[in-house]
Amino acid sequence: MVEPTRLRRRRALCSSLLAGVLSFGSLLAPPLRAAEELDIRLDGLDLPVNLAELERWSRDPEARSGELRVWLSLLDSQSQAQLHQLLNTSLVQQRSFTQQMMRSWAGQRVAEELGVLLSTENGNAGPLVLSTLNALLKEQQQVTVLELMRALPVRQLTINLDGLQQLAQGWQQQLFEQKVALQALQTLPLPQGTPLLPLSDGVLLEQQGSAADRAPQRWRLPVSHREEDLALELWPVPGATTWVLLMPGLGGSTDQLRWLAQALHERQWPVVLLDHPGSNELAVRELVQGRRLPPGAETLPGRVRDLQAVVAAAHSGGLPGLGRRVVLMGHSLAGLTSLLAAGLRPEPGLQRRCKRSLADLPLINLSRLLQCQLPEVPLPAVQPLAQPIAGVVTLNGFGSLLWPYRGLRGLQAPVLMLGGSLDLITPPLSEQLRLFLPDPNPRSRLVLLEGASHFSPVRMQSSSEAPLFKFGEEWVGVDPTRVQNLILSLSSEFLWGLEQGGVKRDLPPQRRDLGGVSAYVLDHELAKLWESRIEVRTSRVDPAGPPADPPAR
Repeated sequence: MVEPTRLRRRRALCSSLLAGVLSFGSLLAPPLRAAEELDIRLDGLDLPVNLAELERWSRDPEARSGELRVWLSLLDSQSQAQLHQLLNTSLVQQRSFTQQMMRSWAGQRVAEELGVLLSTENGNAGPLVLSTLNALLKEQQQVTVLELMRALPVRQLTINLDGLQQLAQGWQQQLFEQKVALQALQTLPLPQGTPLLPLSDGVLLEQQGSAADRAPQRWRLPVSHREEDLALELWPVPGATTWVLLMPGLGGSTDQLRWLAQALHERQWPVVLLDHPGSNELAVRELVQGRRLPPGAETLPGRVRDLQAVVAAAHSGGLPGLGRRVVLMGHSLAGLTSLLAAGLRPEPGLQRRCKRSLADLPLINLSRLLQCQLPEVPLPAVQPLAQPIAGVVTLNGFGSLLWPYRGLRGLQAPVLMLGGSLDLITPPLSEQLRLFLPDPNPRSRLVLLEGASHFSPVRMQSSSEAPLFKFGEEWVGVDPTRVQNLILSLSSEFLWGLEQGGVKRDLPPQRRDLGGVSAYVLDHELAKLWESRIEVRTSRVDPAGPPADPPAR
């Protein structure tokens, strides 16, 4: 028998779980025969619900009879109100956007994996849900949850709430593991760090000259692999030997990283800020308008060729005031672009690893969707860049399925990997620590920024045009300005070490604090120690309860 406390938890979760599984249809629609029965699988029990009765209840909450009365008794009054609102809420806010999402590679994968949670008498209901929703959208602008369920051409639809609860528990487990990892990190023997350079921790040079003097140079670079020119922003420093090629992530814009380009330039680093056509903010705007499919891993070949073309132009003198060596620096997908351009290619067996990874709905660590699209993407052949690579800097990078064994060992240049403790899109344990561990390069560094999320490096510029997305604190993490200052500080010092040459000048392992935000800088040995302490703490702590406080140091 289910204990009272557990039963209360089940009641509280039930409607939110149902809401979650039905809302997946909005991410992903033949003449139709209406579904008649909804079978809810919970705690090993099958609870049949007549859809006609559920539809009457959605119009009149006082109308409840038969099996519906039994099922609703599992929900408290607040959960019933939430379910009633869900059933009458449109799944689709923008028809064209939803139709494009459903046609995308990622949308198709999510639809296939819906079979874990949704099934009919004929098996996996995911593709059927997608095709039914698509058919409805051809006839109407909006579709509610009930309209979708009633339109499915099956007699019975089964929703596996046990499976959805496992998915929710997986997300909770991810958060738990990252909390344990942070507490293990706090026990490492790290000295308190101080800035190596006079200008660090977000302090900018004194502004001199006019605003025009501080503005970047705008360039259009013709390239053979694209119809349109590449749009570049140049921040040259005459006489420099090492320059930075900075790139935004998928759906990002140069506006979001201009703060970093300008600040590095004020520290006397030449910077080129590169906008990737087809996977930038403009591409996402066109997606929202229903004019294109959502960009994904298929954009990587073009991104790699963009990078190669810019470095070749710098080498030939077509882009002046840069240098003889390049540091590749990018956020998220741009970090992966940098690793591919530096010569890494996926290890054998990617399809097999992806089959296991996508066995459950890929909503934990969303970077796996991009990684698992790569077997269908023809990457360009490996070729050396026109200039030597001095180093690689990845902000919230990823690649755990691509390089599970060798990690970054194949790179010839040192790497600075920065991740956030609140990042669930590219979780730092799997997507940064696992890649970093096999790399024995004594000059490489792994940084965890406490309280940072996947979008912490992104800064929204004020402009007359409203930004496409407005990120709240739950997306950008804690105090993003201070996190960005630490990113600037540590990346500047990493670049300085590369320029000076010699291990003694490299960014030292440390804990750096700035206004209540902490950064933990690890070398290879400390990263291995961190991994071992995570394993010890995880084995001692029950995931159902909060991790114990770290011992005093």
